[in-house]
Amino acid sequence: MLERFLLWVDDRLGTAHFVRHALRKAFPDHWSFMLGEINLYAFIVLVATGTFLAMFFDPNAAKLTYHGPYALLAGTRVSHAYASALALSFEVNGGLLVRQIHHWSALIFLAGIVAHMGRIFFTGAFRKPREINWIVGLALFGLAMLAGFTGYSLPDDLLSGIGLRIADSVVLAVPVVGTWLSFLLIGGTFPTERIIPRLFVAHVYLLPSLIAAFIALHLIVVWRQKHAQFPGPDRTEHNVVGSPLFPRYAAKSLALLAAVVGVACALGALVQINPIWLWGPYEPWNAVNPAQPDWYVGWLEGGLRLGPPWALHFLGHTVGSPFWPTVLLPFVLFAVLLVWPWIDGAIRRDRDAHQLLDLPRNVPWRTALGVALFLFMFGLTLAASGDVQARYAHLPITAITTFYRFFCLFGPPVGFGVTYVIASELRATGGVQQATRIRLRRNAEGGFDEELLR
Repeated sequence: MLERFLLWVDDRLGTAHFVRHALRKAFPDHWSFMLGEINLYAFIVLVATGTFLAMFFDPNAAKLTYHGPYALLAGTRVSHAYASALALSFEVNGGLLVRQIHHWSALIFLAGIVAHMGRIFFTGAFRKPREINWIVGLALFGLAMLAGFTGYSLPDDLLSGIGLRIADSVVLAVPVVGTWLSFLLIGGTFPTERIIPRLFVAHVYLLPSLIAAFIALHLIVVWRQKHAQFPGPDRTEHNVVGSPLFPRYAAKSLALLAAVVGVACALGALVQINPIWLWGPYEPWNAVNPAQPDWYVGWLEGGLRLGPPWALHFLGHTVGSPFWPTVLLPFVLFAVLLVWPWIDGAIRRDRDAHQLLDLPRNVPWRTALGVALFLFMFGLTLAASGDVQARYAHLPITAITTFYRFFCLFGPPVGFGVTYVIASELRATGGVQQATRIRLRRNAEGGFDEELLR
């Protein structure tokens, strides 16, 4: 019966040819090409766990008196959203486990995107004809950051409320339209009872749909253009050398799926994250210290902590100090990255299509620039936890802030110079292995055992 059904479908749609061609499609064997699949599988876990959580979460900011099983909050006025998040953690079977798996999967998803884009940047995989997928990847990163932030803000606990208040201050710092944007997003003067329902709609419906659409677009473009590959035997600008989709690559991919699910579940079961019952409900007059955001928005908070206290008044409008590190800096960074394929092509005077990737050492200036950017972002991210470091290291917060200001100013240029020298040396000697052979040969010529060369 199944055979007759498949033949019936094939007669009408011609699926057999497509399936046969798809199963024989070659995929590169290098491990770095699996980084993108980590993101896909983490997103699947996010959708599955998020669907479960949405069934029990109440996106209502109206207040009630808490009488749940967490005795320390008994009699406290909390929002319906916070009460339902507590119920998910203490009353729903497996609720806390699913909450933590969901949160850890979000961190894995964003980390996977960053690692994947790093591989693309350092190997030149953004070059023609793959500019579209570079732009899609940047859009995915931005959407994933928004999805993570909106989800982090939903429980209406003290930490998430402080984060929302900071976000509203950033929006208000936008010249001319900041007040209008703030009203559009939260429906009034912060805090309002409209903000939780709007975050829920964005986090559960809008952003996941956009992310899924961009992932689908990304996969379609990859399928159409084929994978890029590292230089090697029999590899040219016009072919792909690797494993067929079935069975070898499919087996590796399914194993990676199991690994991602296993790691997310292990983290959710064994490592506590975001214990909202410890923070308590959000009240505008409360604050908690030490505290820090999730890492993917840490660089923005670090920018707030390190940014200059500049406030400009121009033509009747005020440009507040949060504007420079949290509006202008991300805008410039994303704008430059958005057009980076064309900037790189103009610098190298290279407009040709490429199937073969660059080895990072063979383009020292690009590799050095990537390291410099990484050090800058790393410094901002560490600065976001300056209060935590001050508490446990018993150092004044002002000294830590000053240190990270100097690090973000001088660390990237130093990193650029060191990386450029190392990459140039590796390019001249043909890589680490070849450089090792040269050193061994020189040692042998100086009287050392020639067996080392073998």
